[in-house]
Amino acid sequence: MSQSVNCCNQDLGALGYRRLRQSKIIRDSVKQVRLSKSQLMQPLFVVEGIAQKEVIPGLTGVYRDTMKTILTQIESDLKAGVKQFLLFGVPKGRNKNPKSFDFTASAIAAIKKKFGDRLFLAVDVCLCSSTPHGHCGILNAEGDHVLNSQTVEALSAAALAYAKAGADCVAPSDMMDGRIAAIRTTLDENGFDRTLLMSYSAKFHSKFYGPFRVAADSAPKGELKLKDRATYQIDPARPNDALLCSERDDLEGADILMVKPGMPYLDILADLSKKILKPWAVYEVSGEFAAIELMAQNGLIQKEAAHVEAWTAFVRAGASIIITYGARYADEYFKVADSI
Repeated sequence: MSQSVNCCNQDLGALGYRRLRQSKIIRDSVKQVRLSKSQLMQPLFVVEGIAQKEVIPGLTGVYRDTMKTILTQIESDLKAGVKQFLLFGVPKGRNKNPKSFDFTASAIAAIKKKFGDRLFLAVDVCLCSSTPHGHCGILNAEGDHVLNSQTVEALSAAALAYAKAGADCVAPSDMMDGRIAAIRTTLDENGFDRTLLMSYSAKFHSKFYGPFRVAADSAPKGELKLKDRATYQIDPARPNDALLCSERDDLEGADILMVKPGMPYLDILADLSKKILKPWAVYEVSGEFAAIELMAQNGLIQKEAAHVEAWTAFVRAGASIIITYGARYADEYFKVADSI
């Protein structure tokens, strides 16, 4: 008689799995997924032309910083155990065809001068905060299309400026075709072959970016025919595009690949991390983070444990790096989650 039939005549617990769940000590010892602060990367926003740091709606404890306050914030983050940062520069001046990236470059230089190798500094490479219309590239005269080649040229110039300023890693988030190869070539030809390249290789046209667009002042704006980013970000219903774009960026020289957003695209992350054997980052975007915060404010969720649960899901799906607005609060989150 088969085991499955035999078990019907005995205590069902005899062949069950609950024995390994009886105590916290045994549950902790048999975990398959283990989180570490070393996996977490904290986003930063440095904004030109503001007098003091500003709160960001939905992003508890995250700010739009001045050139002065960002150094104080990083010092605090380092004391909290954060070692990896993703910097977003928000210049005051806007140009339809950006040529100068001095503001963000000066912030990079100031950060690296003060903190040096105490931190790993990745810098977002995009034009959305530098253009008057908020799109991630240079538009044609009709305003209905982002010009790929011209945009890639500007992105390469930005990446080089950031590498010269001391960035450890440049992270293009624009989703233009061929920008990884162009940036890698530009960096290598100028002696920055050691600068890492983290590609937003699977960035989806998502509705979860709201608080970020306030922080970076990057929402498409003005009287434009091109109302959103659907023509260059990946359609949520086209998972094959995520694989194709990631394979291309891998071949073009990306050191780290990324899925963005995180939770709605765990299937994408799990699939890609098995097919492309490079380090994978996942961006827990502003809308995901804010959703947990807003539920907690209304007594609908245990905040710290929920954040840790989300991070666990990312690692389980194959992420090595988690970009999260809560990195600076990891100790608190882990302590509370571990106690309940």
